[in-house]
Formats: sequence, C-alpha cells, structure tokens
Amino acid sequence: MTTFPATSTATNTEIEATRRILNTLFGPPQERPFAVRLWDGTTDRPADGRSRFTLVLPDPGALRRMLLPPSELAIAEAYISGAADVEGNMEPTAELPELVARHMGSLGIYLRLLRSLLSLPSAHTVQRGSLRRAHRLWRHGMSHAPTRDAQAVQFHYNVGNDFYALWLDRRMVYSCAYFEPGVDDLDMAQEAKLELICRKLRLTPGEQLLDIGCGWGALLCYAAERYGVYAFGITLSEPQAEEARARIAAAGLSERCRVEVQDYREMTDVHRFDKIASIGMVEHVGHDKLPVYFATAYRALKPGGLFLNHGIISLSDARPKRVLDTLMAAVWKRDAFIQRYVFPDGHLVPFADVVAAAEGVGFETRDVESLREHYVKTLRHWVARLEAQAADAIRLVGESTYRVWRLYMSASAHAFATAGIGVVQTLFAKPDAAGGSHLPLTRQDVYFR
Repeated sequence: MTTFPATSTATNTEIEATRRILNTLFGPPQERPFAVRLWDGTTDRPADGRSRFTLVLPDPGALRRMLLPPSELAIAEAYISGAADVEGNMEPTAELPELVARHMGSLGIYLRLLRSLLSLPSAHTVQRGSLRRAHRLWRHGMSHAPTRDAQAVQFHYNVGNDFYALWLDRRMVYSCAYFEPGVDDLDMAQEAKLELICRKLRLTPGEQLLDIGCGWGALLCYAAERYGVYAFGITLSEPQAEEARARIAAAGLSERCRVEVQDYREMTDVHRFDKIASIGMVEHVGHDKLPVYFATAYRALKPGGLFLNHGIISLSDARPKRVLDTLMAAVWKRDAFIQRYVFPDGHLVPFADVVAAAEGVGFETRDVESLREHYVKTLRHWVARLEAQAADAIRLVGESTYRVWRLYMSASAHAFATAGIGVVQTLFAKPDAAGGSHLPLTRQDVYFR
C-alpha cells in the first residue's frame, strides 16, 4: 500500500484535469483493465471490479511527470523515481506506453492533453532516491569498442552478487530456464537448461569447453562435474569472476575449471577448444560486431567442433515496417529506458542476421530451438522472487534500482509473451577438412535418453 504524503493537497480543478487526461488516454474508468488511485485516496475501478493492477498517482503532478515529454522513457522514469507507483501485477503495465502513444497520434488530442497536463503542478512530492543511470559511455570510445563494452557490461552485472542471488536460482543462472512437462520449480528448470546445453554439445569426458560470458560459472561447474570436461570461462565483470571462482573452489573443481576477466576479442592465442557455449552473451555484441564475434569463436574451435549460441533476438525488427512506425519509435524513444538504466549499448537483432553472420565466417547451422515461452515463465519467476525479497533488495541497491529491475523484468516478460522478442538456441558446427560434423543423424540422443 502506497503511503501518501501528509502535505498532499489538490484543488478540484487538478482532480478534474487528471481524470480528464486518464479518460482521454485510457477510456472511462469502467472500461479500463486497471484501477487508478488518486492522491486523495479515491480509487476509480473497472466496472467488473477486476483490476489487473492499480496505478497510483501520489500527487497532482504525477501525470505531468509521466507524460511530459511524451515518451516511453518519461513513463518509466516516473515509476522508478516514485512520481507514480504500481500495485499488483507489474507485467500488464508494459501496455501503457503503447496505449499512450496510440492515443497521442492525433495533433488535436495531443494539444488538448498538453493543455491539461500543463495545468498540473510540475513538481512531485515523492522521491525514491537517486537514479542509477548509464552515462558518459562515449568517453570509452565508439559503441562496442572493447573498453566501452567492459563499462557497459559492468554497469549491468556489477549491481552486486548479493542482489542477483536474491531472485536467481541456487546456481545463479542468469538466462532462460528450460521447463520440462510438469515442472515449475526454477532450480529444476535451470538445471534442465544446463543439461540440455551439454547434451546438444555432445560433451564427453576430457574435452575442453569454452564458455563465452560465463556469468557466475554455473555451466562450467555443471559440465565439469556431470560430463568430466575441462572448462574455461570468460566474463567482463570482476565480481562475477570472483563469485564463479569461489563456487568452483567450493565444488572441488579448481583443477578442471578456470575463469578469467577477458574480452572475447582478446582470445588471439592458438588454443583450440572441442566445444564452445555462449549463453546470453550475443545480446551485448552489437549488430556490426557479429562477424567479429563469430569469427573469434570459429578460430577458437577445433575442426569438427560445436558451438552453441543461446541469445535473445528481436522478432519485431524482422517484420515489415511502415515509415510511421519508424518515426514513432524515434519520437517515443522506444528502448531508451533499457539503454539508460539496464543494458547500455545492448542491441537485439533479427535471428536471420545472427545466422548470416555465423555462416559468413564458416559455421554450419545444425539445430535451432526457440525457448520463447520458457523465458516468459523464467521472468515471471524472477519478478515474483524479487518482489518477495523487496525489503532486502532495497537495502542492498536502493529503491530506485529495485524499481528499475522490477519494471525491466516485467516488461521483458510481456515482450516475450507477445512475440516482440524471442530467445533461440542455435547449434553451429565447424566442419572438419572432409566436411564432417561429427553429429548423429537424429536428435534422439538429446531428448530421449
């Protein structure tokens, strides 16, 4: 329950203006799928009483803060700063920016809304602390230069190991889980995902495995322990590397596993691996660097070896677009929230571009599996676990950062659920001199053991 400031006062004019704006953008209260609670404690509810969530406006300036300037970023910043709040299920709120953008398509409506918004106070009385923004990355070179990539990755992952541990599974796997029939336990689903990766790579004892973007070392430990491989992982986050090394040592796997803080482009030695995995790393690479990324993996892999690339892709960007769609995306500052607060320099590309880049350096595509629905379930688990640990999360990282992650993961779940984005596991082979892939004729060994 949101506590309203004792000093909140408002004239009937401000309440009327707020309701007029809400009606214009979302329709009358009885037709909306959500409730709205105003700073005076009154709540407007749908006619059937079923609210997917409650939008809380803690003072008369809340809508002005949300909608001026009109952009997805302004709405997000209003929530994470405390100028507006959300009670209940956060995921459906991802539809609000699109509803606002759709209703602001008419110049006449926009001008009327602008007059109403400007009649509201510009300040708000609630502040949830300073906002953690990614800024000044340009000081570290052009986008996806090695030094800048390191800064971007550290911004995302160096929030703190303890923070991630609050809502990840016990192995701290920070990527889509794999929910087998009848399983809804996150720990079991993440272990099933690790098992699936190892099976697809056809790991055998004594092989050398490279994990590009190894996170906290879950795949390294699992593959070494269950499949007897020697595993080497790289990450750009020192806190991740430290935690991974500690977990490796605790499992008694220090002679089989090693983790280094290293950019994938620094792997210029002649060492060749039998198998390579990259789980949730390609999202950080950038479209123009995909050929470099895949060429690096190709050089590091022995002939006849396999490379499993698991990454999020853009489904919406692959679809036909109107000129108006492109213009609205720019004006609406779509993805600006993620760029500024979550994944600076992170870019999702269509799957066709990923495959083209891989095959362009010599890889052969052997297996493709979409796990989109699995990521919806994974994110919903993460959000529920984060919300259950809200007090500890706020103590560790502050309320604004907690709000960023609650919003980001809820919006991501919505994007996966509505097919705006997807996640794909792709198995690439590096054929040997005779063109052999060293793979069985069917996938029965993966799914029917």
